[in-house]
This record gives sequence, structure tokens and C-alpha cells, in this order.
Amino acid sequence: MTTHQPIKPAWTCGGCAEEWPCQTRCRELRAEYDPDRVSLALYLAAHLVDAAQDLVHVPASHLHYRFLGWTR
Repeated sequence: MTTHQPIKPAWTCGGCAEEWPCQTRCRELRAEYDPDRVSLALYLAAHLVDAAQDLVHVPASHLHYRFLGWTR
């Protein structure tokens, strides 16, 4: 179990206070979902939808990269 979970509604990391998903959580998710990147993208897309409702002031392009862009 990781401490790097999102703290809502700010979407910061509970383990390191960076934007979630932080670098540590990204590494954990890559390892957890390897090699099933489609499932990883679906998991993060669901979080993106939730975060977009809370973070209306954050540009959509930033949220897309933050949640999905790094998975490529």
C-alpha cells in the first residue's frame, strides 16, 4: 500500500505534497500496470474526470499531461 494517494479537492499527493500523481506514484503505477498500459490509461482517465471537476482553474492541457500524457 502506498502513501502516495490523492488528497482531494486539491489533488496533491498525501505522501509528498506534490501534484498527484507525483513522480513516485507514477513509477509505482508503471510497475503495477506493466505491461497493461491501456488499463493504466483508463484508471488515470477516471481520476482525470474527477480532478477536472475540482480543478476548474487548471488548464485542460495541463491536466491531460499530468494524468495521461506521461503514460505514453
